[in-house]
Amino acid sequence: MCPASNIIGVPPMISDPDKPLIERCQAASPAGLEGAFRDLYEQYKDRVYSVCYRITGNNSDALDAAQETFGILFRKIGEFRFESKFSSWVYRIAVNASIDLKRRASNRWVASLDSIRDAEGSREGARLELPDEATEGPLRAAGRHELEEEIQHAILRLSPKMRAITVLRYIESLSYGEIAQSLQISLGTVKSRLARAHQALDRELTPVLDKHYLG
Repeated sequence: MCPASNIIGVPPMISDPDKPLIERCQAASPAGLEGAFRDLYEQYKDRVYSVCYRITGNNSDALDAAQETFGILFRKIGEFRFESKFSSWVYRIAVNASIDLKRRASNRWVASLDSIRDAEGSREGARLELPDEATEGPLRAAGRHELEEEIQHAILRLSPKMRAITVLRYIESLSYGEIAQSLQISLGTVKSRLARAHQALDRELTPVLDKHYLG
């Protein structure tokens, strides 16, 4: 007899490291619900905020989008059936919440980057693969911060769809397949949008990088 995952029309179950936590949230009694959801929040709060901040461009909107994301997660977690990775579902909700917020608030949006490090802490420098500040003098460190801000400004000038793919690929380090799953688009669409994002970022950043590294 064929397993259920091979029957036409029955989606395959995805192996997911978060499955015990998700099932705990889904099965929690009213008394245990708060604790289960608190653990889920702790597991995903940094990743959700990171995505929301990178797409919205400022702390206030990122917090609003993150709050909306967790509100949706908590309301709909009972509907999740492990037909995709839970993290992909979370990323999709966070991306959509961030883009929707920016659309609603487009008349008041000003991209604000007071400090990249305030957004993601020490993870930021590692993602951008810039030199460690500990090995730099004051002038080089100042130039490094300027370069980080230029990179983030360039990302924020991308269209929302290209920005989302860039964030998931280069900030969250998702594979093409994981991005396709998160955004519910084809691999071809992921590759074409990422290629367009590369072209746009090249145009924006080539003069900046030449100035920074060639002086």
